[in-house]
Amino acid sequence: MRVARMLTAGALAAVALLGTAAPAALADTPSPSPGTDGSAPTEAGTSFRTATPVEQGQKATADGSSSDYLYWVFPADAGDRPTVRASVTLPEPTARHGAADWRIDVYDGLRRRQPCMYGMQSRTAAADAAKVELSCTLRPVRALADAWSDDPLPGSYYIRLTATAQPEQDQGLPVRAEVEAVAKAVGGAWAVDGTLAEPLVPGVSADERRKEEETVLDWSSGWWSDRWIWTGAGGLLAALAAIGGYVLTRGSGRPAGAPPGV
Repeated sequence: MRVARMLTAGALAAVALLGTAAPAALADTPSPSPGTDGSAPTEAGTSFRTATPVEQGQKATADGSSSDYLYWVFPADAGDRPTVRASVTLPEPTARHGAADWRIDVYDGLRRRQPCMYGMQSRTAAADAAKVELSCTLRPVRALADAWSDDPLPGSYYIRLTATAQPEQDQGLPVRAEVEAVAKAVGGAWAVDGTLAEPLVPGVSADERRKEEETVLDWSSGWWSDRWIWTGAGGLLAALAAIGGYVLTRGSGRPAGAPPGV
């Protein structure tokens, strides 16, 4: 009974450690937060170089035409699984001459197009549709990756929204776009041993990037992840199992039937 009570207490302690420390670790992993002044971008760039910066959680809007390429850029850190959503308000049906295909693409800081894990990345808007909505959920951002891989890494992520096919007469019609980038922290399940020396933020000098990291982006890629918690809890359970096995197998001491003096 004493052994059972000891093992039960140890198991409860490990469960409590997992239940309280894991959420705390996720909460302690900072990620880029929305602006506190409530302002959000109201325009979009027309290329990678002129992409409009937007923070996670902000809803950026822009007026443009159906033949434009609209660009925004947002930051994502290791452990984030970004999701980009876009909504396009289309011209009046009476002004359009047919259906149009709209698409949203996401590129990393090296301008490599990142595939979507799931979401409606491309959609056809009927001739009488008032709005088209798109979404793309990326793979989790990794702190480090092999040079030959295309894994998403910490840094800038570009959003490109455009109509890929439409009647020629509809090119140039006014549209209104709204985009939002959010991220879910996936924790140590995707953690790796190592970190990227600097986030992939093209067009920014090392000094400017470092200053930006300290004041705005707060990149948190580092050695800590909630894998440490799971490893510690596993080690504790293994130690308790070893102690319990030893207590159960060592016996109670001198055998009851042993003759005196033996």
